[in-house]
Amino acid sequence: MKIIRAEHLGMCFGVKDAIDLALETAQREPLTILGDLVHNEAVLMELRTKGICIQPVPLAVTTPTVMITAHGASDRKMTETRRRGLKVIEATCPLVYAAHRSLARLVREGFFPIIVGKAGHVEVRGMTEDLEEFGVVLSEEDVANLCERPRFGVIAQTTQPVDKVRRLVQLLRERFPKSEVRFIDTVCQPTKQRQSAAIELAQKCDVVVVIGGAHSNNTHELVITSSRYCSRVHHVQSARDLLPEWFREDDVVGITAGTSTPDNVIKEVEQHLEQIHELACHSA
Repeated sequence: MKIIRAEHLGMCFGVKDAIDLALETAQREPLTILGDLVHNEAVLMELRTKGICIQPVPLAVTTPTVMITAHGASDRKMTETRRRGLKVIEATCPLVYAAHRSLARLVREGFFPIIVGKAGHVEVRGMTEDLEEFGVVLSEEDVANLCERPRFGVIAQTTQPVDKVRRLVQLLRERFPKSEVRFIDTVCQPTKQRQSAAIELAQKCDVVVVIGGAHSNNTHELVITSSRYCSRVHHVQSARDLLPEWFREDDVVGITAGTSTPDNVIKEVEQHLEQIHELACHSA
């Protein structure tokens, strides 16, 4: 077995900064994070061991200080939280902030806002909760169900594959040829880099292992992308999820990971793959 690591592994800067801010804050004062700071269970377990509470809504908060997750939140949610007398600290990724600003600018300029993303995802909720009307699309069917508007302003959830986003924007233009469609690319650079690296990796490999949280959107998209170029793709959250029967002795195995996957988890997966290979060699 030969193991190849994709480029751009490890956490992105937005995730690292959010975790560091949470840990630094918890050293000074009790802290509750409103929802999952990042979509990775290993990270959340570490935060809990440091005494940090994780609650989805302010109603259940028992600490005077709360933190907004890396996925961001609407002004409405932050205002409501402050009205409860809570101190709010924001760990929002700067690239999510940039997407919020782009969306607000499109709305100010009279465009009907469209977000290419997963309806109900915490990042998309944060983008849309302040809006009176908007559309969220993730498929051709979603675009087909839109009503005609004079002007559409389109941004994307930051962890969507940019090729998918551009395809849906083009479909929007084709469906509404009389409408003005303005697209601002808000897919973050770490997501773009990992998607490109996953394509390159999958084309070289017999098997691809994608490491990341069960609820991580960018990890799921890496699985989908890798599956287009490699027939054997496995999503794991940790080394414990690896199964020896997935691999053959002569396989080239690629490793990639979502942007919220800790370095130590990636290393443990790689080490376990090496152990699987050694055991297979000894039993041969």
